[in-house]
Amino acid sequence: MPVFAPIPLGQTIPPKAHAVSCSLPTMADVVGYEEKDPNITRHLHSGYPRFLLHRDITELTAELTRELGLSAQTLWLTCSPRMATALAAELHPARCEPVNHHGISGVAHPESADLFQHAKCFLQNVGGFLSSRHAEDELVRRGLRPAAASEDHASLDTAGDTIRNVLVQAHAGAAPEDILLAPSGMNAFHAAWRTLADLQATRGRTVWIQFGWLYLDTIAQLKRFAPTDGDYVGLTDVNDLDALEAAIASAGDRLAGLVTEVPTNPLVHTADIAEVARRIHGAGGRMLLDPTLVSPFNIRLLEHADVVVNSLTKYAANQGDVIAGSVILNPHGPDADELRQRIARQIDPIYPRDLTRLAAQIGDYEPTVMRTNESARAVVDFLQAHPAVKSVFWSRQPATQANYLKIARSPGHIGSMISFTTHKPLATVYDALPLPKGPSFGMRNTLVCPYIYLAHYDLITSEAGRAELAAAGLDPDLLRLSVGTEPAEEIITALRAGLDA
Repeated sequence: MPVFAPIPLGQTIPPKAHAVSCSLPTMADVVGYEEKDPNITRHLHSGYPRFLLHRDITELTAELTRELGLSAQTLWLTCSPRMATALAAELHPARCEPVNHHGISGVAHPESADLFQHAKCFLQNVGGFLSSRHAEDELVRRGLRPAAASEDHASLDTAGDTIRNVLVQAHAGAAPEDILLAPSGMNAFHAAWRTLADLQATRGRTVWIQFGWLYLDTIAQLKRFAPTDGDYVGLTDVNDLDALEAAIASAGDRLAGLVTEVPTNPLVHTADIAEVARRIHGAGGRMLLDPTLVSPFNIRLLEHADVVVNSLTKYAANQGDVIAGSVILNPHGPDADELRQRIARQIDPIYPRDLTRLAAQIGDYEPTVMRTNESARAVVDFLQAHPAVKSVFWSRQPATQANYLKIARSPGHIGSMISFTTHKPLATVYDALPLPKGPSFGMRNTLVCPYIYLAHYDLITSEAGRAELAAAGLDPDLLRLSVGTEPAEEIITALRAGLDA
């Protein structure tokens, strides 16, 4: 009997109270979601937490808006008082009202479409939204929920140590004190990169290089917080070391550092990390690396980095119902001690129930990665041989295979992420795929999505945007596949159904 069954529009993936994905089973649903079509959005009560607010957060926000008399104002609930202060500063000079009520922090501002979009985009970029479990607990306290969702949790007394002890195994060379935990991967990136940027700025170094086409909120932060337009340098080709050298030379003693994903999302390209680090460090810059796409259990990065950031929502929280992140310091980096103290002051805390939920499942982190590695290789072979497939992007694709193998733990540590394009119309293939379809990756269950539509719909819908995507080698019809722990033959059978449609 097939392991995959159709998942209705809006149903959570996986079917859990705090799932981080939701079903978008057709391209019409995807476009309707992006266009905010009420016929689609009315079915969506939760989704990827930095894009679609969980129903518990929405309900608590409405409750506090009434209770605090915030009529004609928009209220945003944040993960910490520090984040509320940062949001108010971001919206200045708009009149903002801070909220700190029964341990819930937030900001209220006058109703305005522009302010709404500004605030939402900021909190999405930096991972600043309230935890859905925090909202749930407050609703229970108020008698608006009978009880919190039933789920396994580790002891709060040992949860942090449990998580750090696993992450030490993933990041060779780190000790538990080198690992800081955050409420999301983007919050971890925000704390680490802004701290690095502030420290380098005291030395007159403000120019940051983006190397490769990276995740949209990483790009957004590099642009948003650059002191001037000239302090952000975007290079999309990780093989173009000449362009990198030119950017380093142009920055001179203003070079602050470089940010890249290893590999990149969604093209799964890998730079020659040792060579890039040699050049950046030689010019006085710092390296911030993100191994989220394949997980640090597949590659070794810390020796080349000053700081590694990682979304623990992927692979570590393999049951797909926790959002969290980590910052890992290279203890041998020139600024290690100062960065450790500064980042600890900048990073936001994980809500205790998210921490204990993550600790309850992180023991299966490495085994999940190993199982998906094995299945992914069979899936790659199938996709490369299928006549309907145009291109396959994976960690050992010819363009950057040599670079990947330099940092891989072994040739078989390939990661579960595969992107591909087809010769057929996107909707024909996507709609026919009997796989779970929605955002995120790194779960036990396989997940596929039309990544460019979900991440860069604004670029798809303009001529200039499509030109920008084409220049970066990104086909709008690209599908991103996260291979799960189901039998490889079942995943392949499902893929064949879509490709043969």
